[in-house]
Amino acid sequence: MEGVAVAALRSVMLRVRQAAERSGRRPELVRVVAVSKTKPGSLIREAYDAGNRCFGENYVQEIVDKAPQLPEDIEWHFIGHLQSNKAKTLLSKSGVEPSNCVELAKHVKLRCPNLEFSGLMTIGMPNYTSTPENFRTLSNCRAEVCQALRMAEEQCELSMGMSGDFEQAIEMGSTNVRIGSTIFGPREYPKKQPN
Repeated sequence: MEGVAVAALRSVMLRVRQAAERSGRRPELVRVVAVSKTKPGSLIREAYDAGNRCFGENYVQEIVDKAPQLPEDIEWHFIGHLQSNKAKTLLSKSGVEPSNCVELAKHVKLRCPNLEFSGLMTIGMPNYTSTPENFRTLSNCRAEVCQALRMAEEQCELSMGMSGDFEQAIEMGSTNVRIGSTIFGPREYPKKQPN
């Protein structure tokens, strides 16, 4: 019998394919990052066994704890905010306004030899009321960055879209969607013990 996470993953993959086809894009050019925050490694393994290879976490410690227990060919994505005391374990950036995206991309490309600029990411509206304009803004940023860096737009990833708005994001050009609760269910946080 197929697990709930596997059935949900298959449903997400179907919806990704349909959204890509609606926008005239090839579905295999959209990466699904299954965000497994607060979920056990066993659920990640189920999704892995069903064919998914990209997983995301919001906390450094989650990757540090889970990665050694899972297959080495998993492509891990860190999608959370990074505290400076964790930077040696993992690198990240919390973001900039759209008007500063070219400046940041140039800085990474020209002054950070140990980093590779590979794309842009945004998070839609918190209540999933994103409109095409929300995603169009990042798409426009990509065009500006690519022109400034003299790189083809196909070389610059667009990571936008989550459980509630990923189909719209794909239709607007997303190459990475971050799907958590739709695949793995709602987050589970440990209950705090009373003092």
